[in-house]
Amino acid sequence: MSRVMAVSFERYGRLYYLDAGEADYQIGDRVLVPTEGGPEVAECVWAPEWLTEDFGELPRCAGKADDAALDRDTANKRRRAEAKLVAKKLIKKHELPMKVVGIDYLDRGTDFDELVVIYFTAPHRVDFRTLVSDLARSLRARIDLRQVGARDAARLTGGIGSCGRDLCCATFLKDFEPVSLRLAKAQDLPANPLRISGACGRLMCCLKYEHPLYAGFARTAPKVGSKVSTDDGDGVVVAHQVPSDSVVVRMRDSGAITSCAVASICGSRAAYKQREPESDTEAEDRRSDRSGGQ
Repeated sequence: MSRVMAVSFERYGRLYYLDAGEADYQIGDRVLVPTEGGPEVAECVWAPEWLTEDFGELPRCAGKADDAALDRDTANKRRRAEAKLVAKKLIKKHELPMKVVGIDYLDRGTDFDELVVIYFTAPHRVDFRTLVSDLARSLRARIDLRQVGARDAARLTGGIGSCGRDLCCATFLKDFEPVSLRLAKAQDLPANPLRISGACGRLMCCLKYEHPLYAGFARTAPKVGSKVSTDDGDGVVVAHQVPSDSVVVRMRDSGAITSCAVASICGSRAAYKQREPESDTEAEDRRSDRSGGQ
């Protein structure tokens, strides 16, 4: 078992999991998170809990942030905001087809020992050598310009998805996996890019990690058009409701439409055999019966 907590560097931003150790933290506490550039301040959004899941080796929370750390964090946020404003002005001045989507600022305490990382999107490769020189002079820091793709840009920017929740990539997803239209077809979604695309303009990531749920449901649930028996009588399956693990049934006698849990309905024997592979024992019994009848 391990004692795990979750923190976020920005409100409603991506979650990072830490080993809480023996200390007690409450939701809303500002804590120190070890990073490559030194401890950074983050907000506790999930209080420590004992969990049996194997999270692997997690970084250890460095304790609650003191006043000095909070003052440094405030100054760094102000520095990032200034860097973003300067970068936008210089990009416009140089007439470059770039859009700034994120800023990282690493403070090492002295001028020109600071590092400003600027993430941007562009339709093609951009020659920004002159821009880097102007940024270094204006910000008095070393500059690192990094071009990112559409998915990474959405993760850095954040936002609300079509489901009404915060973007998966900006909260809990760690890696991007390939997503194809085949996954949308398996979930009975229209092959319309406008309907199944996320904020990044690519196919929604949830199509990938929700696919096992739909595949498992398809193996156990009666197919659309199958005749089934429910507590209210016999009927025909007219639709699936995968998130609620149920099917929509049109009753044979009344024609009424009702929603039934998959576990509460009984299908025909033929449909059952179609879904469940025949065991070796059942196959042997069937062959014996057939030979005995001859």
